[in-house]
Amino acid sequence: MIPHSKIILDEEDIAVVARVLRSGHLAQGDYVLSLEEKAASFIEADHAVAVSSGTAALHLSLLSLGIGDGSEVIIPSYVCTALLNAIHYVRANPVLVDIEPGTYNIKVENIRKVINDKTKAIIVPHMFGLPADIESIVSIGIPVIEDCAHSVGARLNGKYTGSFGLLSIFSFYATKMLGAGEGGMVLSNDLDLIETIRDLRDYDEKNNYIVRYNYAMTDIQAALCERQLNKLPSFIERRKEIAGIYNNNLERTGASLPAVSDERGHIYYRYVMRLGNPLKFMEEMRKRGIECRRPVFKPLHRYLKLAGYPMTDNVWEKAVSIPIYPALTEEDSHLIVDSINKILS
Repeated sequence: MIPHSKIILDEEDIAVVARVLRSGHLAQGDYVLSLEEKAASFIEADHAVAVSSGTAALHLSLLSLGIGDGSEVIIPSYVCTALLNAIHYVRANPVLVDIEPGTYNIKVENIRKVINDKTKAIIVPHMFGLPADIESIVSIGIPVIEDCAHSVGARLNGKYTGSFGLLSIFSFYATKMLGAGEGGMVLSNDLDLIETIRDLRDYDEKNNYIVRYNYAMTDIQAALCERQLNKLPSFIERRKEIAGIYNNNLERTGASLPAVSDERGHIYYRYVMRLGNPLKFMEEMRKRGIECRRPVFKPLHRYLKLAGYPMTDNVWEKAVSIPIYPALTEEDSHLIVDSINKILS
């Protein structure tokens, strides 16, 4: 079986984790500090705080902005439930909006329609590695949290995603662009927000009591993540090479292929196609030993039993994600192309 996602690890990745284990210091320590410094430098942000997951990063970001009861946070419906969970953690109200048809990103015009006095933040995921129209969204004047779980290393007009919003969050789950098993990070140029997040990240040895969290990253995760960060340019290059194979060989299938933009640099965290019957397609691919998946399991408005998201519904009903990751071989890439062409013909 060719899996849908697969992390790429080498012997030095294993060795650096072994060094942490031999050191006897497994919890948050020097490796976490080193990762924070290198991630901030890479994105060109002033400050970074490593945490235990991308969801923890979202939760603490919302808390740092003082978002709570009665606040509204705008998010797209076509996204995983992590955003919804974080908003509910702080007892705020999610306001869902529809997406752009070609990019699967949150649509600026739809954001403007739902802003009111209760709107305290907008969370903007850069879906599947293609930057959203983040500059237009930031110009609205509402605090923006960039969700870069899919897009670390992607550029928009020469700047990395994560450098536009008031805050930006990252996920280092095993199948993300930087896979460390688990982990996350918050970046910002605002020192007050970062200090609040750093204080809330762990609860021990504090001079006062407020509710704090067990959201620290371990040195094991940090050491592996730093290794992955060092290799990120080669990871992105390989993803683009595979996407090139797909783009050149699937254009005659009749499927809708990923959007290409000169301004928005796609790094192909996912290669998402739209076709008539994705469930049947996934079953046929599985019979040929290739795992494909829905890129978003279920839109948020369907969990909340809401209506009025036609583009999200259209995309969800037709979208399928095929394997694309640095560990995918040339032979497997062409096997995937051949299988798709046979099924769709």
